[in-house]
Amino acid sequence: MPFKKKPRRRLSVLSIIMSAVLVAYSVQVFSLQVSNAETYIAQAQGISYRKAVIKAQRGEILDSTGREIAVNREGYNIVFNKAYFDMKKANDTILKLTNLLRSHDTAWNDALPLQLTAPYGFTDDAASVEILKAHLKLAHYATADNCLEEMIKKYELEGYTPDQRRTIMGVRYTLERYDFSVSNPFTLAEDVSSEIMQIVLESGVIIDGVTINVVPFREYVDGTLAPHLIGTVGPIYAEEWNSTYKGKGYSYDDKVGKSGIEKLCEAQLHGTDGEITYKINSKGKILSSEITRTPVAGKTIMLNLDKSIQSATQTALADTVDTLKGIGKAVTGGAAVMLDIKSGGVIASANYPSYNLATYYKDYQSLVTDTKGKPLTDRAFQGIYPPGSTVKPAVAVAALENGKLTAGETIFCKRRYTRFIDYQPNCMHYHGNITLNGAISKSCNYFFFEMGYRLGLTNINKYYQMFGLGVKTGVDVNDSSGLLVKNPADGMNGSTLQAAIGQMNAFTPLQLAVYVSTLANEGVRYRASLIDRVVSYNMSETYSVTQPEVLEQFEISDSTIRAVKAGMLSVTEDGTGSGTFKNYPINVGGKTGTSQVAQGADHSVFVAFAPYENPQIAVAIVLEHGASSRHCAGVAKAMMDAYFFSDDVTLDTTKPFEVLP
Repeated sequence: MPFKKKPRRRLSVLSIIMSAVLVAYSVQVFSLQVSNAETYIAQAQGISYRKAVIKAQRGEILDSTGREIAVNREGYNIVFNKAYFDMKKANDTILKLTNLLRSHDTAWNDALPLQLTAPYGFTDDAASVEILKAHLKLAHYATADNCLEEMIKKYELEGYTPDQRRTIMGVRYTLERYDFSVSNPFTLAEDVSSEIMQIVLESGVIIDGVTINVVPFREYVDGTLAPHLIGTVGPIYAEEWNSTYKGKGYSYDDKVGKSGIEKLCEAQLHGTDGEITYKINSKGKILSSEITRTPVAGKTIMLNLDKSIQSATQTALADTVDTLKGIGKAVTGGAAVMLDIKSGGVIASANYPSYNLATYYKDYQSLVTDTKGKPLTDRAFQGIYPPGSTVKPAVAVAALENGKLTAGETIFCKRRYTRFIDYQPNCMHYHGNITLNGAISKSCNYFFFEMGYRLGLTNINKYYQMFGLGVKTGVDVNDSSGLLVKNPADGMNGSTLQAAIGQMNAFTPLQLAVYVSTLANEGVRYRASLIDRVVSYNMSETYSVTQPEVLEQFEISDSTIRAVKAGMLSVTEDGTGSGTFKNYPINVGGKTGTSQVAQGADHSVFVAFAPYENPQIAVAIVLEHGASSRHCAGVAKAMMDAYFFSDDVTLDTTKPFEVLP
């Protein structure tokens, strides 16, 4: 019985197969006649379709009022797509395209460390030369000629002229170094002209696997505006690709943040790419184009920086340094910071010398070799300087709060401090009987030598750290923690006395601004912050808002605050800062400082808060080898002018401040 059923089973299977074939045939007929009729008609007419990537717009970077800092413009890249690229024709394809680019004076991507002209010797990039030799499996002592011979064989270049060989092998080697594959398209040339774009897409130059990608390019409204904080955008390097970006869905030819806000906020700024499809006739003419996948722009970052105040700060700082240099002073540079006292937001942060983000890569070699000016150094966040007498208000708070001084107490300054036999430092002047107010106003070292003796180094360091000196500020990008000298013996020695007048230790301008802000806030220290909020590209939606974060809060009595702040007001009214602020229309609490250095002229320092009655901002300025702190005070005045008297800024008058006559 089983054997009699087999033919039926076979017939059943055959019937199923035939039915499937008929269904498939019917589907194919339907496809030809109905659903894909347009495609097949197009093919019969010699029409083809080319797809190109539309790079997503990178999120923009704006200031606190929404004014543009880092934005985008649209451009075109010539890209090799491995899925369609014919490697057998690679040499001719490369030659054809590079000839086109050369005729339009346009550069292309060539990472080969050989000179572009005969005799094609090695470039000066020794590290890249060693990578080339390893890539070609040659000994470390191989010559440039050895490398050339190996690549001529490897890339089958025997039939080309020497110059053509150098051109082709440069691109072929770069393709390999950039891991050219289906998942890693290769960008031959960036930001080509619209004329080149049209030629590649519409003429006989059109080649399988060569596409034009519509790409956003980073532009800076003013590349000189806070470049150290905004940061740079650059290509993904091989090691970064493998370790970080490959797993995040990036294309190898994407641009990513390399420093500053651009790097810190890469995840938010990076968008999702789209796709455009071109309809092309048999003559290579573009008939139409359609966006077949819409790109999604990255998120936009709004900073606490104010462009107007930032610009005014940079101008004042640069003018001051250049003027001092012009009259023969030894000043080498400087930094200035302004903070929002109520939130810790960084309103301005300037460095000089500085650089231009728009020309960063072109100027990089000269920037990195400028060891005197150090334009790439973020002096405001990473430069550390002895604060000089600017820390005396912090020492005064410590002395008053620890019962080591009363507000009305008088100390006799006889200039030389003779409490110790083995260490007797001098005050800058002979002040006679002097109170705390006078000691801050006139910056009496003798008075604060005595405070150092009474407090000891442990107590001084404790208060410095509570004020944010010698500790990280918590700011979004990298900053220095400064240098806080500690003496295990806590002895009454030179280190203790010097620490009390701002020597021995070294802090950043940002830390000094945080310290003054904490003093004006009566013991509340906020985390310094650059980012105000993250919003959608069109600013229609807010994703996050940075809330003020308290890092430290300690008690300071009302009597101590009044006494110390009064001394800082005296600095600007009739003390060491009065030359700049005596007739200023807003009351300012300030402190000048001069810090000694091992070589060269002293650094000059100035810190301040304003308005005195209702503090809103804190500033700190340092001039390297600036000698006199009055020059720093001039920069502070320009910063305050921009904040209080600019049309873009409205002064908080909930607590009216006194207007000086």
